[in-house]
Amino acid sequence: MGHLGVLLFLLGGLGALADICEIPQVDSKLVERLGQRLLPWMDWLSLEHLNPSIYVGLRLSSLQAGAREAFYLHILKLSYQHSLLGLTFNDDNSDYQDKPSMGQLALYLLALRANCELVEGRKGDRLVSQLKRFLEDEKKAIGHNNKGQPHTSYYQYGLGILALCVHQKRLHDSVVGKLLYAVEHEQHLRQGHLSVDTVAMAGLAFTCLEHSNLNPNRKHQITRAIENIREKILKAQTPEGYFGNVYSTPLALQLLMKSSMPGVELGTACLKARAALLASVQDGAFQNALMISQLLPVLNGKSYVDLISPDCEAPRVMLKPVVETPSPTQEVISVVLNVPSVSPPYINSISVPAGSSLEDVLKKAQKLRGFMYGTQNTLSGPFLTSVMGKEAGEREFWQLLRAPDTPLLQGIAEYTPKDGETIELRLATW
Repeated sequence: MGHLGVLLFLLGGLGALADICEIPQVDSKLVERLGQRLLPWMDWLSLEHLNPSIYVGLRLSSLQAGAREAFYLHILKLSYQHSLLGLTFNDDNSDYQDKPSMGQLALYLLALRANCELVEGRKGDRLVSQLKRFLEDEKKAIGHNNKGQPHTSYYQYGLGILALCVHQKRLHDSVVGKLLYAVEHEQHLRQGHLSVDTVAMAGLAFTCLEHSNLNPNRKHQITRAIENIREKILKAQTPEGYFGNVYSTPLALQLLMKSSMPGVELGTACLKARAALLASVQDGAFQNALMISQLLPVLNGKSYVDLISPDCEAPRVMLKPVVETPSPTQEVISVVLNVPSVSPPYINSISVPAGSSLEDVLKKAQKLRGFMYGTQNTLSGPFLTSVMGKEAGEREFWQLLRAPDTPLLQGIAEYTPKDGETIELRLATW
């Protein structure tokens, strides 16, 4: 082969690589520090704080927590089986609030599959039936003309389909069809912006269905939807490299990994996203357990779709807890809290120790009197539901902004205000 032939061969090889999304190995110490942030969350063992995504993230990562991990799965099983199979922790068996949501149940089924378990038997059938009922209810809410919205979200809808798929449980074509319609007609849009994590979750569900061939009548539609979603995600890449934003990028990469899109610089886009994510990890952006658990599989070259055939014998490095020593002196900062959506508007300067979370600021403001707020525990942490007695209504939410008008990407438990910042709590619609 002449020099020109060798050059063309090399260029052709590089072109083929550019068509494939692969994530090169990441520094193991960086991954270990990220995994160590999950360990404190594994000590919260009440049902409202249990998070199956932690277990899933660890099992798909290169890390393990040993006996602590096994005990966490044991508590997950006890809690979810008691609450979902009619055996609540209350003797009167009437506390409906203890029952997990559709998203929590779906993640619990993923956790079981991550341990190489398939739901079966009488108890397993009841769990599957419950999730199928959730999806049927959501299908009815969307309506036969697709003009409605699910009670939860299309994200949870896709997650539910994915969870049943990895357990090889078939859903009616009409249930899958609602998600196909939503993706095609962009009903996952919120306030004019593409919800990257929602379409990525839908893409993972469709990829599982494609591999498992559980809905053969929808096969061609599913394949087109996956291609459509990949294109949407690539178009949503920011100049910094994120797909949507920093926290939607891990799920996007889970979908894009191992994908091949001829004629598209897929490899370049994925490497750019990887670099942006690693910079964010080093900057401490990943503190939330759900977000970390979605990122860890990516750093190990895995995705939720790998739960179709999980490798439970893969070697994983044991995590060691980190003992943090408190600083001898702690600076005090001032944060202005502004709530213009109530009458009269609330505004006050709150003094807290440096490094406090926004939740700490809210707690301090409530202690000082004149301010009150309410939250709901979710898998992403505490979610703000009311401020100054004003509850967020249907299609409303309390938006967190850094003045003058920058939406916060983190929740109240993760965001750390800086000295002199003004944080606005604004009632918004979606």
